[in-house]
Amino acid sequence: MTELIDRVTYDATLRELPTEQGVLRYHEAGDPHLPPLLLLHGSGPGVSGWRNFGSNLASFAPHFRCLVLELPGFGVSDTTDEHPMVGALGAVIRFLDGVGLEQVDVIGNSMGGIIASQLAVVQPQRVRKLVTIGGIGRNLFSPGPSEGINLLVEFTEKPTRERLVEWLTSMVYNRSLITDDLIEQRWHQATEPATLTSARQMYGRAALNAMVETMNASDAPPPWAMLHKITAETLITWGRDDRVSPLDMAIVPMRTIPNAELHVFPDCGHWVMIEQKTAWESVVLAFLTRNEERP
Repeated sequence: MTELIDRVTYDATLRELPTEQGVLRYHEAGDPHLPPLLLLHGSGPGVSGWRNFGSNLASFAPHFRCLVLELPGFGVSDTTDEHPMVGALGAVIRFLDGVGLEQVDVIGNSMGGIIASQLAVVQPQRVRKLVTIGGIGRNLFSPGPSEGINLLVEFTEKPTRERLVEWLTSMVYNRSLITDDLIEQRWHQATEPATLTSARQMYGRAALNAMVETMNASDAPPPWAMLHKITAETLITWGRDDRVSPLDMAIVPMRTIPNAELHVFPDCGHWVMIEQKTAWESVVLAFLTRNEERP
């Protein structure tokens, strides 16, 4: 195990996949002959797949070929002309095709969970088991946008370190996780011009208002209304104290995904895989390795 942990570093795991829409960058850990596990990060200032899941790879790599995809529009993979949320599903499909994987287990955090659930709807044969971390569903009792989303909009509109710290603090229950190093890393990436432009496509106030108007005028069902089409076994994980996607959002996916179970972690905000790392890894590994018969 110690040797594996020594190999699971940023530089040692970083890979590149050229595609017709630019280079997709990703991190790979674990024997290539092990079952594949795709990990999809969330959104927000300075986010990356490595920052979301890098600390979890040493636990998952003994059991899976772990693939942490960096979605376009967040400063690591090449940007595209598409809205980051709109283009994410296509990027995931390009990635799976490019690395030659027909079926994977998928873990998605927040926005990554939304994209993972969309993949499970449109290409159900590709998703064996699905794990989500907050994000999916819709507010039933809590107001929307949530506190965390409003702070994200404020930072995106006028980036300052103070606003970044306010947003980061809303992501966690334990504020000691928001270190000076984390703030500096996030600030550097979040304020890179192309990344900031991409963020404003998603979380600028005008962009959010336009999205609401488009959804209200559209006859297309919202993503949460399609969750009943997911056939994969699904584990929904949530922080009880999530201020970005409050816990009541979990009710719709828990009731509508046919084969879903819900695990709620106490004293935990939006970053369950970081804030309740050991407990979350234990629950997820038990779920993914249960009934291991594979086609």
